[in-house]
Amino acid sequence: MTDVKILAISGSLRAGSLNTALLRAAQKHAPAGVTIELYDGLAELPYYNGDLDTEENLPVQARELRELITAADGVLIATPEYNYSIPGGLKNAIDWASRPSATSSLLHKPVAIMGAAPTNFGTVRAQLALRQVFVWTHSDVVVKPEVMVFRAHERFDEAGNLIDEGTITLVTELVDALAEKIRNAAK
Repeated sequence: MTDVKILAISGSLRAGSLNTALLRAAQKHAPAGVTIELYDGLAELPYYNGDLDTEENLPVQARELRELITAADGVLIATPEYNYSIPGGLKNAIDWASRPSATSSLLHKPVAIMGAAPTNFGTVRAQLALRQVFVWTHSDVVVKPEVMVFRAHERFDEAGNLIDEGTITLVTELVDALAEKIRNAAK
C-alpha cells in the first residue's frame, strides 16, 4: 500500500474552530501519498439511540459516517477539551461508529489524536479520555508523538492558518506516524 486515505474528524462544531484549523494544517502539510478528507457531518448526527440502530431505522447520517470510516485507511481526530473530557458531539459520533461492536467501522482502525485549546494544558484530559474509549473499540491508536496544542490562539494567524513551526512539525510527525501504522497493518 502506497497511498493512504485518512478521514479527519474535528470534535468542535464552531465555525472558527482551532481544532478544525489544525486538521486543515494536517491536510496542507501531509506527506506525498497521504490524502486527508475532512468530515463535516458532526452537527447533523442525531443523538445515538439503540432503537434506531437497526438496518431499517439507521439514520442516513450515521450510515454515512460508518461508511466513511470503513472506506478510510485511518482516522485523525482533533478535539477540544470540554469539562476535562471529550465534547458530546464527538463522543456521539464515536458511539454511532462503534456499533455493532463485532463489526464496527472502528474495529482495528488506525487512529491518531491531537487537539488544540487556549489553556496551558491543551487537550491532555480529552485525549486521555479518547484513548480510553478507543480501548473498547479495539482501535489501533498512535501513541506518539502527542500533539496537545496549548495556548492555541497564539499559534494560528487571523485567517486560521497554523503558523507555529514547532506545531507544524508535530502535526506532520503525527500524520507520518499514522500513515506508517496504516502501511504496517496492510503488510
